[in-house]
Amino acid sequence: MDKKSLSESDISDKYIRPAIVNAGWHTLDQIYAQYPLRAGRVVVRGKTAKRDQTTVLFADFVLFLKPNIPLAVIEAKKSRLSVRAGMQQAINYAELLDVPFCFASNGDGFVFRDATLATGLLEQNLTLDEFPSPQELWSRYCKWKGWSAEVQSVAAFDYALATTAKTPRYYQLNAINRTVEAIASGQNRVLLVMATGTGKTYTAFQIIHRLWKSPWRADKPNGQKRILFLADRNILIDQTMVNDFRPFKGAMAKLSPNAKGIERVDDQGTVTVEDVELAVNKTTKLVDKSYEIYLSLYQAVSGTEEEQNIYKQFSPDFFDLIVVDECHRGSADEDSAWREILTYFASATQVGLTATPKETKEISNSDYFGAPLYTYSLKQGIEDGYLAPYKVIRVDLDKDAFGWRPTAGMTDKHGNLIEDRIYTGADMNRKLVLEKRDEAVAAKITEYLKATHRHAKTIVFCEDIDHAARMRQALSNANADICANNPKYVVQITGDNPEGKRELDNFIDPEKTYPVIATTSKLMSTGVDAQTCKLIVLDQNIKSMTLFKQIIGRGTRLREDLGKTWFTILDFKRATELFADKDFDGEPVQIYEPKPGQPVAPPDAPAGAPGDTGPNDLPPLGPFAPGGGEPKKYVVGGMVTVAVARERVQYLNAQGQLITESLRDYTRINLTKQYDSLDKFLQAWSDADRKAVLLQELEGQGVLIEALSEELAHSGLTNLDPFDLLLYVAYNMPPLTRRERASRVKKRNVFTQYGPVARKVIDALLDKYADEGIATIEADTVFNVQPFTDIGRPGEIIKSFGGRPQYLDALQTLERELYSTSAM
Repeated sequence: MDKKSLSESDISDKYIRPAIVNAGWHTLDQIYAQYPLRAGRVVVRGKTAKRDQTTVLFADFVLFLKPNIPLAVIEAKKSRLSVRAGMQQAINYAELLDVPFCFASNGDGFVFRDATLATGLLEQNLTLDEFPSPQELWSRYCKWKGWSAEVQSVAAFDYALATTAKTPRYYQLNAINRTVEAIASGQNRVLLVMATGTGKTYTAFQIIHRLWKSPWRADKPNGQKRILFLADRNILIDQTMVNDFRPFKGAMAKLSPNAKGIERVDDQGTVTVEDVELAVNKTTKLVDKSYEIYLSLYQAVSGTEEEQNIYKQFSPDFFDLIVVDECHRGSADEDSAWREILTYFASATQVGLTATPKETKEISNSDYFGAPLYTYSLKQGIEDGYLAPYKVIRVDLDKDAFGWRPTAGMTDKHGNLIEDRIYTGADMNRKLVLEKRDEAVAAKITEYLKATHRHAKTIVFCEDIDHAARMRQALSNANADICANNPKYVVQITGDNPEGKRELDNFIDPEKTYPVIATTSKLMSTGVDAQTCKLIVLDQNIKSMTLFKQIIGRGTRLREDLGKTWFTILDFKRATELFADKDFDGEPVQIYEPKPGQPVAPPDAPAGAPGDTGPNDLPPLGPFAPGGGEPKKYVVGGMVTVAVARERVQYLNAQGQLITESLRDYTRINLTKQYDSLDKFLQAWSDADRKAVLLQELEGQGVLIEALSEELAHSGLTNLDPFDLLLYVAYNMPPLTRRERASRVKKRNVFTQYGPVARKVIDALLDKYADEGIATIEADTVFNVQPFTDIGRPGEIIKSFGGRPQYLDALQTLERELYSTSAM
């Protein structure tokens, strides 16, 4: 056997794996081959999306001390390459997995890189027989970390494997392991920053489980530990108890004096209650202290009166661990009720979880929890393929963009004299209500849904509850054909609306069709796990980066099994300009600097008492101020029309940035970077054995063909081959339709040398090309569909050409004729 001829896979199986096993590593729980790191970025093209296979990452081998405690990465290469050829890849993968050891091998030996510098050498060559054992690497690792035996026993404690089918991703491993290690080493305050949709609650579950079961706090009686999980919204607690925290059942209870269980509403409106163990006696309000894990809204354990503060029934040293979910909403403020609870239990180790750390001169997560122990951003989640990418549709309404001024002496619907000034987009739905504007927004939302998917889950973020109520009505009227028989097609889900709030579970349930559209203000901006939400509508003035990230996070979850691979942001307020902010995906940012005498909280950020009602989730204000005086809002009816002034669609490019120029300009620039003349492009097209492969390469370089096709279709240019699209946009050549190209080839009658069956196949290929395009006729499965199945089996069709080589020659001739200059 010639070793040089072996594939990389053969080298791994025949040489590398045996060397690892001989060193004492166990195949079942320590050696993981083809270990997934990145799923591959999802790329949106027009109305479709697919994973960019060039961004998928697998490590050839990852070695674990035990499941989910990684130690080393191995990158394998073919024997004909150098033994160190894979080292840079191995270093990159080791960095992702947060491990100091990595190896490269071609089957002849290993290059071993040891960042702990245990022997004084960073890299050294090893024979196949010199591969280190698990005990050797773990010993080096612990010495490098400076861990005592007690710390090691906690840091290496088992994950909860038997109780959950989930396998943590690399960044979750990093967050979990770093947190457990830090706490085991004595750190009492930890902050984790993880983008919405990246599994903060699952991460919290594993942290809690490992610390709960480990020898941590071994000084406690019987080793028993008490844990409190705090959140600020009921739905966060309920979702957590019945999903990620379900394995704690029996040891877990909810701290709520009024809870009845977890309410669910089915499609017929029937309310069912899932029993949960409650720790508070409803009559005496006394807490049962026999549980080990408690979950609570902070509002449920705190109050203005001393006797309402349930948490004070516990001694200050009762809890060993407190985990604060969405900690940006309250714990950052020194005067908040959150901080009061955390200060009372100051002896407990406290972990803060957030997607949007809040930092101002007056409010700081970092001041309390310290710098983030681990950060995983939205940008990184999209790049890795674990979060859904987005496209942005920016719609400017004429009265927002150019302003509106009332005529002299003009009054609103309620007889109020409208103040004479120019009202801009910032005033809409705050100082001025234009009823026709609601209709224009509803019409544009409906237009989008009709053009894509009428039942795509949609959240409309409005200025306040009054605005949310009006938008529900406007959207119901715009979708009267559905709402007449399905009134829950559009619902208002706000803090003051118990009927709507009861529909929240159905909205986020992927198996429930209704509601489809939810109008809200702040209630759904955080903590709502809307996995299949495909449209986020922004009709709210948003200046807070924290709020913006939370709102965008409602759409970032991927559910490929349910057809959710990307989402759209329909922006009426230019809020998506915040994407261009340098701090959008950075570390905790200072988002607001209050001046003396100004309120601490930013005007557009959640402030005051958090919970099921956000700062704008207040009862709708009437047209008059309390006690008379200036009206809160001027309401203008149909006398003032509102129209779309301009509209632009933006996509994420190959680098994950929003395209700012027009799609045509962007395509022309990217294509001409590759081919600076028409002749060079024509030559490359002619030389490509498979046009679909060339098109895939161009898409990877930023040429958005499907999106371009969709845009040109609005101008009446339909059924164009990608070849014609690119010629038209980049080189100003007049396009032909696919059917015109196919017809010209048929008229030239160039396939007379073939028999009747082969000619029939060629005619069918031309028809298929005219209907579906070049990628379809190049596919190996083309003969598995009609009309080819009526002609014969694939083998018989190929035989009619004389064999596969002859068929491929005929296909190349067909393509050459389709794209010949004489056909242009």
